[in-house]
Amino acid sequence: MYAIFASGGKQYRAAPGDVVRLEKLDVEAGQPVSFDNVLLIGDGDNINIGAPMIDGAKVEAKVRANGRADKIVVVKFRRRKHHRKQMGHRQHYTEVEIIGISAA
Repeated sequence: MYAIFASGGKQYRAAPGDVVRLEKLDVEAGQPVSFDNVLLIGDGDNINIGAPMIDGAKVEAKVRANGRADKIVVVKFRRRKHHRKQMGHRQHYTEVEIIGISAA
């Protein structure tokens, strides 16, 4: 069984036992969290597609950690113009472990 749910403006595919990195949530590590924006639930050949969401469906998860991703370097460069700008960025994330998926 798997589900596709939306969180933080992005969509994620998850099955029970999976570990997923989401956009930062304001939840402490070890706390449970549930996602109600379930777009699709698949179980073998049975696929339930929402329009746009499935009413009553939930994805239950437990927060494993909050952290920051590796640094990426952003370089803006214009040739022959004596212009060079370099910046770094570290994105915040929340790592969750999927506990269960419940349909309506």
